[in-house]
Amino acid sequence: MISSNATALAGIGLRSAHVDEIIATRPEVGWLEIHAENYLGGGPALHALETIRRDYPISVHGVGLSLGSADGLDARHLARVRALVERLQPALVSEHLSWSIAGGAYLNHLLPLPYTDEALALVAGHVARVQDALGRTILVENPSSYLRFSDSPIPEPVFLAELARRTGCRLLCDVNNIYVSCRNFGLDPATWVDAMPAGTVAEIHLAGHSVNAADGQPILIDDHGSRVAEPVWTLYERLLARIGAAPTLVEWDTDIPALPVLLAEAQSAARRLADAALATHKGRDADAA
Repeated sequence: MISSNATALAGIGLRSAHVDEIIATRPEVGWLEIHAENYLGGGPALHALETIRRDYPISVHGVGLSLGSADGLDARHLARVRALVERLQPALVSEHLSWSIAGGAYLNHLLPLPYTDEALALVAGHVARVQDALGRTILVENPSSYLRFSDSPIPEPVFLAELARRTGCRLLCDVNNIYVSCRNFGLDPATWVDAMPAGTVAEIHLAGHSVNAADGQPILIDDHGSRVAEPVWTLYERLLARIGAAPTLVEWDTDIPALPVLLAEAQSAARRLADAALATHKGRDADAA
């Protein structure tokens, strides 16, 4: 379980560069998240993770189940994920709203889906199958986007809400992905957050992004290679005001910094979580008066 106090709600992604230091120093951080695919082969990395999980709750975040693939789920890959989940007994298990397999080829990208009734039915069926296989509810993460389909009539928050309603899954709300996608398409990220179904969010992701140029226009890239940008912190605070405190992860996957830098980002999230928890408590007291 991930504790409900504000400090313990803030976690970081566990990266190989930090494993030995975390084992040796046991830093103050609420929880750690791993990418499932890094541990499916067993070996020393998994043994080190089992040492770490004695001291920290673990979340398993998948990047390869390809929930949106028209080819269907890879049964062998799902079985390996199930074995890992059974071994680690993580607090949370999550995957992306994306696809990465076509014609038997794994493309190593989290590719976008058109938000249509057909896609919704396909993803809902796959989520239900994954949940049946794992024997637990999973979380589904909103992606970052860099293109739009000509036929994608369902707004992303509505698509996610309906997916949760049909399957009983929960949502992993990636605030940086919201900001990146909305900025790339000229949309309002605050409106996106306000449309998020509050009762379905079970985890939040934060990360840094980069800014590139294409045809003279700035394009934001969700590269997880820097500190959380100030507009993303602001959007995070807006989300917390809407849904209350929720387990929050700081991701940093490229240009990985020294561990204290990453821990400081988690502490920034913890301060905002504490403020959100206090505001919720005051609101309940006011309602009861």
